[in-house]
Amino acid sequence: MRVHVAFTPAELTPASVAVVVDVLRATSTMTQALAAGYRRVLSCAEIEEARALAETEGPAALGGERRLEAIEGFDLGNSPAEVAGEPLAETLILTTTNGTRLLVAAAERYEEVWIGSLLNLDAVAAAARASGEDVAVLCAGVLGEAALDDAYCAGRIAQALGGEPADSAKVAIRLVESFPDSLEGLGASRSAANLRRTGHAEDLEWCARESVLDVAPRYVRRVGPAAEVTL
Repeated sequence: MRVHVAFTPAELTPASVAVVVDVLRATSTMTQALAAGYRRVLSCAEIEEARALAETEGPAALGGERRLEAIEGFDLGNSPAEVAGEPLAETLILTTTNGTRLLVAAAERYEEVWIGSLLNLDAVAAAARASGEDVAVLCAGVLGEAALDDAYCAGRIAQALGGEPADSAKVAIRLVESFPDSLEGLGASRSAANLRRTGHAEDLEWCARESVLDVAPRYVRRVGPAAEVTL
């Protein structure tokens, strides 16, 4: 098994299995939502797609953000802490600035797609490794550019996967080794600075916890414009 890391959504990797990462915060939110009891997450790229899905796939809770701002009329933001309580419905429809877009794109390109975060580090690595096929860890980044927080998380997943790391995975692992722990690794990023600036510092600490959720969310099918994720 060869392990690759794509630091931006534009990068193509030669693998059949993908692990999508937007650690601050979309993939952490999806993972936490399913662990908390939501039956599925419908991940879509656009706000209007999410609103339309709420009409056809309801009852559903609407969650998401744009540039860290809450979306008018939505029930929830893009926060793992918000979805950790009692589910508002069986279905969570989520749209975010970066992560949900990457997931929709990955669903078109890879045979298996898993949802990765630090919260489910061990579980997602075990699930992605099980097929024995090459694995690509895909970073959502920020508006097309690489993001330190996603690169750090990708490095931790690459470490947990084992196998033979491609040079891209070696770079991500070296990045991990330059920080004493996950909170420092995520906390050094621009994404973390933006969370602190907008009053979401608690999400940074939440997302930095490793292997506290024994779940491996996976893409199962398209529902209109959305990628459906479940356990």
